[in-house]
Amino acid sequence: MNGSRVLFLVRHGRSDFDSNDMTDTPRGKQFDPPLSELGREQAGLLAKRLMLMDPPAVVYCSPMRRARETVAPYAQSASVDVHLDQDLVEANIGAWENKSFEEILESDERILHHVRNQQPIWWYAPGAEDLQAFRARVGEAIERILERHPEGDVLIVCHGGVINAFLAPLLGLPQEMFFLPENTSINSVVLDGETRRLRFLNDVMHLSDPHLFEA
Repeated sequence: MNGSRVLFLVRHGRSDFDSNDMTDTPRGKQFDPPLSELGREQAGLLAKRLMLMDPPAVVYCSPMRRARETVAPYAQSASVDVHLDQDLVEANIGAWENKSFEEILESDERILHHVRNQQPIWWYAPGAEDLQAFRARVGEAIERILERHPEGDVLIVCHGGVINAFLAPLLGLPQEMFFLPENTSINSVVLDGETRRLRFLNDVMHLSDPHLFEA
């Protein structure tokens, strides 16, 4: 472990699904909601935890509103700059953007069967971003960040699909989603030169046991 450092990938807090906000991205219009009230509470608890952890050398974030609002309490408390990167945006799911999960399930009877049986549904979305193209942009973006900042830990606040897109190739997994990151979950990868080793998945102890992170 000598000389190693850690990449922390954090999913945003819970979104406000009553929002109809959309924004333009390099891949077209995408759903861009703020955090819900619960999401803001989660972001506050995440900030308390991050303030007690060893500080990262740099903080990056998806420019989507839910990600920016998630990192904001920590950035303000720690007085750190947050760098935005368009390639950390969630996958574009085409015609499913801004649709509720219920609407998606109603659009095709096969989808509920897939969800119940842990089978992927992404490829059913009309006009969805190609999986390999998505993985490529995410992987290249994160590796570019790591190359730009060769010393110290790196914190990235992003999306569930982005986290899957980066971690699945490390584990040799072909499917687009292999786990469902909880909101504000911390997922970590040990960086040792060019080697990447998954360390921890879906850590939400700041939500389940917040007393552990009271200063």
